Amino acid sequence: MNHLSEKVISLKGRDLLTLLDYTPEEVQQLLTQALELKQKAKNGEPTPYLTGKSLGMIFENASTRTRVSFEVGMTQLGGHALFLSPKDLQIGRGEPIKDTANVLSRYVDAIMIRTNSHESVEELAHYATVPVINALTDAYHPCQALADALTILEKKETLIGKKLAYIGDGNNVCHSLLAIGAKTGMDVTVATPKGYEVDQEIFQRATEAAKETGATLVQTTNPQVAAENADAIYTDVWASMGYEAEQSEREEIFQPYQVNDQLLTLAKKDVSFLHCLPAHRGEEVTASVIDGPHSAIYDQAENRLHAQKAVLTALLTGE
Repeated sequence: MNHLSEKVISLKGRDLLTLLDYTPEEVQQLLTQALELKQKAKNGEPTPYLTGKSLGMIFENASTRTRVSFEVGMTQLGGHALFLSPKDLQIGRGEPIKDTANVLSRYVDAIMIRTNSHESVEELAHYATVPVINALTDAYHPCQALADALTILEKKETLIGKKLAYIGDGNNVCHSLLAIGAKTGMDVTVATPKGYEVDQEIFQRATEAAKETGATLVQTTNPQVAAENADAIYTDVWASMGYEAEQSEREEIFQPYQVNDQLLTLAKKDVSFLHCLPAHRGEEVTASVIDGPHSAIYDQAENRLHAQKAVLTALLTGE
């Protein structure tokens, strides 16, 4: 199959649980593949690389972008996606993950899962004999980070030496941005309120990985420091899934971390604003920013499709 540039690394059969498990070369390969698949889609070129393949999609959390992008992605690649909710699966009635993993592996060619517990996804991957793709856990959101990096790459032409400022809650999205920064040579500065920092074990792991690419990873409680000279500014909702009960409390704590026009003046003039969506205008970001000229949120959302098509193609075909 000669649909992509010459590859020296086969990812066939691999899981994607966190980008920290991948080498810089492997991450770069996925981004290059995503760019090529996106161009083919824009040109109307068919990409039937997964003809006859099926993807099982387990959703324990609600989804718009993840479900649609994976489902459409499989269709565009010539394959088929099955939406599976806990209500539809025996796992929702207490069937062991081991049994679910082994049975699904006999039916589908890959499993995508969106759930809270990262340990459950690791267990699923341990027992499954087909690739398992993490489509969001409480620890990581690797497919989102690939789409984010793809968006910055398109806007800035390179990731090496660019500065991404993440401002808000030190959550799963933030963890994966640190991971992809470390793997691509992109500097990442994270500004969070005290008590809402990133997981320090994950930060240390990313910091260790960054030594290979020269990326600089920084933690601060000062959003102005993070925004200074940034090429891209990123935020997320203040109360991620599972923390909705803390919404009111968090609104007060996170108010100084709102991304607004004043904060953007500290960044580079061509700064891009990113948000993984859904967004709460007037909370973590003002309408003037998210709907303004610097916003790249819809390019970013579209790139979920192309990044995930790259992941699916790589893990299922090795090309």
